[in-house]
Amino acid sequence: MFEPVTIKDIAKALGLSTSTVSRALRDTHEISPATKKMVLDYAKEIGYQPNPIALSLKERRSKSIGVVVSEVANSYFSQAINGIESIAYDRGYHVIISQTHESYDREVVNVQHLASRSVDGLLVSLSSQTNDISHLKQLHDKGLPMVFFDRVAEEINTHKVIANNEKGAYEATAHLIRSGYKRIAHLTSSSQLSISIERLSGYEAALNDHGLTVNADYIKHCPHGGMIYEETESKIKELLALDEKPDAIFVAGDRLSTGCLSVFKNLSISVPGDMAIAGFSNSDVLDLFNPSLTSVRQPAFEIGKLATQMLIQLIEAKYPVEEFEKKVLDTELFVRNA
Repeated sequence: MFEPVTIKDIAKALGLSTSTVSRALRDTHEISPATKKMVLDYAKEIGYQPNPIALSLKERRSKSIGVVVSEVANSYFSQAINGIESIAYDRGYHVIISQTHESYDREVVNVQHLASRSVDGLLVSLSSQTNDISHLKQLHDKGLPMVFFDRVAEEINTHKVIANNEKGAYEATAHLIRSGYKRIAHLTSSSQLSISIERLSGYEAALNDHGLTVNADYIKHCPHGGMIYEETESKIKELLALDEKPDAIFVAGDRLSTGCLSVFKNLSISVPGDMAIAGFSNSDVLDLFNPSLTSVRQPAFEIGKLATQMLIQLIEAKYPVEEFEKKVLDTELFVRNA
């Protein structure tokens, strides 16, 4: 008489508990990738077929995705979230959005809350204060599917989707140089963020390629990424107080760019008369600003879509995924007020 292989048989053969085998077969994130692979490989080898009735009772997928961003009101993130939702809802997943407001502590709490809600996976863009990613690494090591977008953690081996920050920064800086500016400052977010590192690199490369010296006094970091007006204002005042003050600023962030324009307005600095500006921004209201600014626009909607497609692939994979990709999408330079 035919006797189907059971979870108990697999557990006995591998020296594991039945609950560990059951979780590995259900692909839950409590089990380490190594154990999961061992169980799945063995199950495949012996032709294990799950009981569909038992499986439907045990299926614990929440059909929800957690999203961690700094701020929904940020034009870039609101567009990325639209991209995320366009894929998720089509595929039957709910989206739970949380904001860190550039706070590491809030990021930790948000990530833990989403994991405790049993989301099937996380889409993460790090806060500007995040230095330690152990809260994410622990969940990733336990098998929770995770994809990073925009601000990524290089140490975690998973899919990542970013814009070509270096190229975008290079083009914006080169545009300022071509417009006749020689003393170009750089206002950016916290130094450890992946986007800050990449954009600084593009800025420096453009200066070097055009025979201009990189001046450390011209590079200013805002640890809160433009969320605090006073912080942006104090960095701009530091630049204005220099003996040889800059004649242009390349700003490396959406929130920082609009914040910079507000500071200029309040300090009665005319653009581009007193100071030219080019920045990263996806804001559609830039055309209404007077003065406006030349901006590097990121394909935020496409980044959100692609990150979600990659996450759902991880969530629905029958076997542990071991090969990961880093997708880099092109930026566009929108020239205003030459």
